[in-house]
Amino acid sequence: MAKEIKEATQEFPLTKGNHNQRAAIHATDSHALRRGTMLRRIAAIARNAFREAVRDRVLYNLVLFVLLLIVGAIFLGELSDDQQSKIIKDMGLSAMLLFGAFISIFVGVSLVYKEIERRTIYAIFSKPVGRGEFLVGKYFGLCLTLLVNVIVMGIGVSLALLFVKRPLDPPIINIWPAILLIYAELMILTAVALLFSSFSSPALSALLTFFIFIIGHFSADLKTFAASMGTTSARYLFGALFYLLPNLANYSYITPAAHGQTPPLALLFASLGYAIVYIAVLLAAATLIFNRRNFK
Repeated sequence: MAKEIKEATQEFPLTKGNHNQRAAIHATDSHALRRGTMLRRIAAIARNAFREAVRDRVLYNLVLFVLLLIVGAIFLGELSDDQQSKIIKDMGLSAMLLFGAFISIFVGVSLVYKEIERRTIYAIFSKPVGRGEFLVGKYFGLCLTLLVNVIVMGIGVSLALLFVKRPLDPPIINIWPAILLIYAELMILTAVALLFSSFSSPALSALLTFFIFIIGHFSADLKTFAASMGTTSARYLFGALFYLLPNLANYSYITPAAHGQTPPLALLFASLGYAIVYIAVLLAAATLIFNRRNFK
């Protein structure tokens, strides 16, 4: 890890002997060079986080997942034609969400804690690496792990559907917008886990993130519950929770996808835009808290 950070933080070489060219480059492109080295540092940390996830055998569940889908598709051959693909879609997408949530929560909360426990964080911060760069790099490394998981799982579901496909079944590609929404939800959940891990223990962070995952799928009920409360303070409390907690119900398109439906483009783009903004806020909050943390 330290070697990669060292390589990522090296300055871009400039030719010797041409002082005018050196001065011009320094005056016009200094901001671009600083931005480039920052991106390289983040990329180095992200690659390391991805390799650590692979070494922790996080991706090994994919083989089991695909095998279970294929075996399940064979046994579902006894069902009626109109139920066969629906069950595979529902089972596959639900398993994709649960596997991904497991990785987001239990790997996400340990991203920072592992570095502190092994004291490798001191070696990282001895380099010109900011704490925000460290968090963002860890976040994108886990998101890359989740992306590989989601893609391979999506391929597994598609192969199972191809195995049992009937002429009247919807196109297999129709499930991929729902898979995209699942991935967006997992990215939000990863950012939540990273936020809690920036100031809390792994056990408490995992518990809090799991609560957010559950409550987020019922966030619409919070607004209804707030309107039904008799006291003003309770209405304000539940109303604030509705706007502060992530609305993960927008990303749950599993049941409609199982019936061959695809999310409208307006819903798809609105959900992705909401995810980007919410993740940016969470990462900014995590960086602010992590910058104030004392490791001594």
